[in-house]
Amino acid sequence: MKNYLDFEKEIKALEEEVDSLKSPFGSEGISEVDTNKIKNTQQEINQKLEEIYSNLNSWQKTQVARHEDRPKANFYIKKIFSQFTLLSGDRYFGDDKSVIAGFGLIENKSVLIIGQEKGEDLNSRIERNFGMMRPEGYRKCIRLMKLADRFQIPVISFIDTPGAYPGLGAEQRGQASAIANSIECCMSLTVPNISIIIGEGGSGGAIALASSNKVIMLENSIYSVISPEGCASILWRDPSKSLQAAEAMKLTAKDLLKLKIIDELIPEPLGGAHRDPDSIAADIKHSIIKNLKYFENYNKNQIYDHRKSKFLQIGREQGFNKLSSLNDGGLSYKDSDIRKFKSHISKNRYVYIGLCLVAITSLIAVLY
Repeated sequence: MKNYLDFEKEIKALEEEVDSLKSPFGSEGISEVDTNKIKNTQQEINQKLEEIYSNLNSWQKTQVARHEDRPKANFYIKKIFSQFTLLSGDRYFGDDKSVIAGFGLIENKSVLIIGQEKGEDLNSRIERNFGMMRPEGYRKCIRLMKLADRFQIPVISFIDTPGAYPGLGAEQRGQASAIANSIECCMSLTVPNISIIIGEGGSGGAIALASSNKVIMLENSIYSVISPEGCASILWRDPSKSLQAAEAMKLTAKDLLKLKIIDELIPEPLGGAHRDPDSIAADIKHSIIKNLKYFENYNKNQIYDHRKSKFLQIGREQGFNKLSSLNDGGLSYKDSDIRKFKSHISKNRYVYIGLCLVAITSLIAVLY
């Protein structure tokens, strides 16, 4: 059974009409299927999908990112990788079912795969805790990322979570420190790590695994510090203002690519990834292979510096560049020529004001 969003009511009606047209059993018994009418209705559905999905606002994209039928991490792992070997446990407390982790092959190249999994139905969603990881989940990921780093195996992460689990037990077992340690581990790797946000990228639960050399988003996915409902509740004390919050937060892939928070956007099939899962899986696989090839000629230090520079550059015009004179591997800030000129003028403004006054006075004396 297909699930439809609020703004897809017309599409739902048309698809139900197509299903009834495809059935040879009508009210008058068995009848001939009208293939022309089916074709015309299908074209109308495609036109409606294109019209709706080309004009989605931020809140509607949030709804698409949370769509029940949207492909989950487990689907992509099975479709993209071969010989996947599941590994479990953090060696401290237990195993967290909300994250799937293990080693596999892509184009005969070994990679570590980490996937935040929400589940497909009610029972699996409860088992997976709706994709909300607990401390043992982050510790499992840290253990495996360190193992991958030791054997120089790239790390691929699929991000899809509303956030880290905020339960009492999780807090008692050190949720905050587990997230911080996971971010630190991601940032310190000397192998390429690539993160693909396939649905929701919520808060520290997402960034704990998305502190990567390359952060990629599907077209209708979201990535934010808080949910739009949570933001609206805090700012306006009114969760119904989720649209305003979503627009202000710039949480869509298009906005984040423009702000250079992410590195790549993967377009989705017409109507969202859930309408053609195989196609989007092929596109993700192509993107992963392309980005792994990009880092083939990088050594350990270059991979580490690439990631460090990428995050230091966010919010700055030119970012940080490594100086050849630095022996400790540090980074120094590189300013643009325009910013240097503006800074010079600002620091010496009184000198330039005095020179301008002298020039104006001299000009007046010459003229009169």
